Amino acid sequence: MLPLFSGTTIPPLLNSTSNNLYLSFSSDISVSAAGFHLEYTAIGLESCPEPQTPNYGIRHGDRFMVGDVVQFSCEQGYSLQGNAHITCMPGPVRRWNYPVPLCIAQCGGSMTEVNGVILSPGYPGNYPSGLDCTWTVTLPVGFGIHLQFLNLSTEAIHDYLEIRSGTLETGSVIDRFSGPIIPKPLFSTTHQTSFSFHSDYSQNKPGFHIVYQAYQLQSCPDPRPFRNGIVIGTDFSVGMTVSFECLPGYSLIGEASLTCLHGISRNWNHALPRCEALCGGNITSLNGTIYSPGHPEEYPNFQDCVWSVRVPPGHGIYINFTVLNTEPIYDYITVWDGPDQSSPQIGQFSGNTALESVYSTSNIILIKFHSDFSGAGFFVLSYHGRTMFSQCIYISNFGLLVMT
Repeated sequence: MLPLFSGTTIPPLLNSTSNNLYLSFSSDISVSAAGFHLEYTAIGLESCPEPQTPNYGIRHGDRFMVGDVVQFSCEQGYSLQGNAHITCMPGPVRRWNYPVPLCIAQCGGSMTEVNGVILSPGYPGNYPSGLDCTWTVTLPVGFGIHLQFLNLSTEAIHDYLEIRSGTLETGSVIDRFSGPIIPKPLFSTTHQTSFSFHSDYSQNKPGFHIVYQAYQLQSCPDPRPFRNGIVIGTDFSVGMTVSFECLPGYSLIGEASLTCLHGISRNWNHALPRCEALCGGNITSLNGTIYSPGHPEEYPNFQDCVWSVRVPPGHGIYINFTVLNTEPIYDYITVWDGPDQSSPQIGQFSGNTALESVYSTSNIILIKFHSDFSGAGFFVLSYHGRTMFSQCIYISNFGLLVMT
């Protein structure tokens, strides 16, 4: 709408932008004056020149008449420099009210989109010297990003891009990239990923072109229940580590710690470990349990298992069969009071008769289990070290003193 005019000031030249012009004059009941005198001339409504589409940009709008508005945006990885909207202005010469903007790869930025592009400053031209640029990609919690390099060309060693899983201050470094070799795709395993680019004051190169895509950080399979052991840790999401420990008497077979890997399918970085009752071993704890091989399953045939139990000097060892169920006579456990089979034998045990505790006079015992080709069963043997006291007898003129 054109403005209102009143008083004695002559307005500037006016241009209408349509083929219809409406004028309305209004006067009240008081003062009268000379009024107005205006002339009009028809002019052609020529269009503004077609605006160029910026490099790496997108133009929205295909009407360029007076009053028409054209909008611009940039491809992913580029930022708009200038006005996003321009309007075709009236006048004897048709022109836009602002120049066409530019799309430029800038030094740093913050992104929250689920997919995007990260470019070195000035890409695909050479990046400038003396830069320290930081980009962050922040996604909803529970998502990470898959990164793929489409190009990498920097001065080797001196100009580099460092990527961190997490914030720039506290995140773990995924890797540092430099030189002309395009890296393989990689994953960030947190919802925030940081990129830091540094260039020195010598060579300049095209830099890098990275595309990213968000993916959901699902959990690895729950390793529980963990037979004959315990799992330390309850977070099974990507990047997290859990540990495994066995109950007394069982030995860990496999890796003691597992980390949940990123990727399309969630898996631990190693096979799940297991806790098994082994055939023999060297034991040095003050208290413990020894299970028949394969416990709680029945022991196999043709076993000859030897355990050496050593407690600190000055201790003996109490031995108690919590469970004894072997093939009588042919499958048996032998215990020696010493480090080898030439030591005094404490006893040989077989069958299913519950036994009272026996003990050694040495701080070392040897236990051997033998099974033949038939029959099966199981046993559970517990032990604990006990302090050995020597006996002293002292005779004086006043009587007899006995110390134990």
